[in-house]
Amino acid sequence: MAKINKNIIIEGLSGSLGGQLVIQYGKGGMTIVRTRPRPSNKPPTEAQLEARARFQEAAAYAKDSKDEAAYIEQAEGTSQSSYNVAIADWYHSPEVVEIDMTGWSGDVGEVLRAKVRDDVSVEQVIFVIAEADGTLVESGPAVHEQGLWWQYTTTADHPGGQATVLVTAEDIPGHQGSLDAEKEVT
Repeated sequence: MAKINKNIIIEGLSGSLGGQLVIQYGKGGMTIVRTRPRPSNKPPTEAQLEARARFQEAAAYAKDSKDEAAYIEQAEGTSQSSYNVAIADWYHSPEVVEIDMTGWSGDVGEVLRAKVRDDVSVEQVIFVIAEADGTLVESGPAVHEQGLWWQYTTTADHPGGQATVLVTAEDIPGHQGSLDAEKEVT
């Protein structure tokens, strides 16, 4: 695919040229020249059918969500539309990269932190603290701290022993990513 800016020969052209090339305009007035797509005679594989179904879901989501402020803001100044940004966001779940438990000894009012990233926006981060046997100690939403960091201030004392901290992040489409960590609490 060629991208052409300000070429007097093809300026103003669009459509098919000789049945071999397709000329179209992209965002920002960029002219795009590409070969004409050719359909395949082969029946689609199971993986191709699955990819098509996923894309249909992403396109339906993007059609309904393209007016979200985060998508419009992300598309500004780029060659992408907010619709393109929404499709990309649908395909990428948020990722919990790191859990910082250095300031936590199991007492009320201590801070746990998590580093979370997403291609557009992390909407919510939830901390779940449990005992080794899975008994819930507490859970709740974190507050965005700075950059990629979110923090949670504990509201209950951990009884001691092995503790599991599970952090789950959610993005605009509602996809989730999570990470857990363990710590010995005395």
